[in-house]
Parts: sequence; structure tokens; C-alpha cells
Amino acid sequence: MQSNDSAKVPSSRAREAAARPGWTRAGGQRIRVLIVDDHAILRQALRYLLEAHNEIEVVGDASSGREAVSATEKLMPDVVLMDMVMPGLNGLEATRQIRKRAPKTRVLILTGYMEDEQIISALRAGASGYVVKRSDTEELILGIQSVHRGNTYFSSAISEGDAVNQYLWQAKNEDSKIGYDLLTSREREVLQLIAEGFSNQRIAQELFISVKTVEAHKAHIMSKLHARNRTDLIRYALRKGLVGLDAPPDVPEKEMEAS
Repeated sequence: MQSNDSAKVPSSRAREAAARPGWTRAGGQRIRVLIVDDHAILRQALRYLLEAHNEIEVVGDASSGREAVSATEKLMPDVVLMDMVMPGLNGLEATRQIRKRAPKTRVLILTGYMEDEQIISALRAGASGYVVKRSDTEELILGIQSVHRGNTYFSSAISEGDAVNQYLWQAKNEDSKIGYDLLTSREREVLQLIAEGFSNQRIAQELFISVKTVEAHKAHIMSKLHARNRTDLIRYALRKGLVGLDAPPDVPEKEMEAS
């Protein structure tokens, strides 16, 4: 009588598949994930947690929105795990640019913000899911799996009742777009840099545009947001979650006007 012990031994093909980058032990392809967060210790922790799951392969990480866009174009991950608040280019605008340049890549937001406005803005930017950082690892894995399959995923903390349907409806409803949603991609970048304390000259250097163009963008931003000065723009960016609470303090009005 033939022993059944041989059935327990993985085939050579299965062993080879498990050893190859991008493949699980069962021979299926892993979900290729790019981690984006401006805190190195969190990126390292996330990599450790995700790589403990055989079906996930972390292909890289980025510390800013601009790095995320560049890394996505180079690595073409299946899923980008995206923080919201980062210097230079925030997660919302990075998501928008990634979805334009790499339509097949899904973006899953991982953030501490739970306000309705942030969630709706993330969906409008092209994110496929939204996970809050207080979630456990299993929920994060579930979120990655769900968006990779083409579904929309929300943390259990924000998906109670009709909340999800309301978020999706508002994200698609053009009539409900106000404020930040009316800004162009370049205007959003300028707004963030203003909120981070950059002068017009530094913004021009950062974005490779003229000072006059920066001033024109600033005028359009202030008109669309009904802001009176740069202080109003900084406060708006803080409320919106475009910059963190460690953003520069309000600058005296005379200095604002000089910049």
C-alpha cells in the first residue's frame, strides 16, 4: 500500500514558486505593495508586518508624495499604501497623480484622519480604500486584498450604517464639490507649500516656475477658497489635513505680504 506521506511534501514546482520573488508558496502571484509614509520607523514597521504575510511582497517605500509618484512609475506596484500628511506633496495629490500615470495601480489610504471631508477628498483623488492607523494588522491586510481585487474598502471604524454609500455618493456628485476640490493640481501643490512656510521665491524654485506664476496661482487659490491672506490659507490647510500640526506658526502679516 502506497504511503500518503508523499502528499504532504511540496512539489519541486511549488518550492521553486515560493522561492521566486512575486510568487506565493501555492504558486500564485503576490500582491506587490509600495509603502508611503514620511516617518521611517513606521515604514519599517509596516514592511515587517506586511512581509510576514506570504501573499504580499513589499516592492519599495517612499517618504514623500513626489517620491511615491516616481516610485510608482518605476516599480508599478499593485497597491500603494498611502499616508495623507507629508511634506512637499501630500497624499491626496500624490494619489491623484498616481491614478493618472498608473491607472492599474490601486491606492489605499492609511491615515489617522477620520473626518468626512478627508475621506471624500481621498475618494475624489482616486483612492480605492481608506484605513485608519488605529486599525489592526488583519484589517489592513483585508484592505490591501480588497482594493487589489478592484473593490472599495473602508475601516470598520468609519463604515457603519449608510456612511459608505454617503461617501461614495458625495465623491461622485459634481454639485457638492467646493473649495479644495475646485483647485487645479498645480494650485494644490502651491497651497501646500504656502502652508509649509515657503516664500513665493522658494515655491517658484521648488516647482520650476516663475514667481509671477506663483503669484497668479496664489490669487486663484485665494479667490476659490475665499481667503484674505496667507494666514487664512495656512489655517485652511491645517483644517483640511494637508499639513500636520507641526506646520510653521502664523507669520506676521507684514512678512506675509512681503513674500
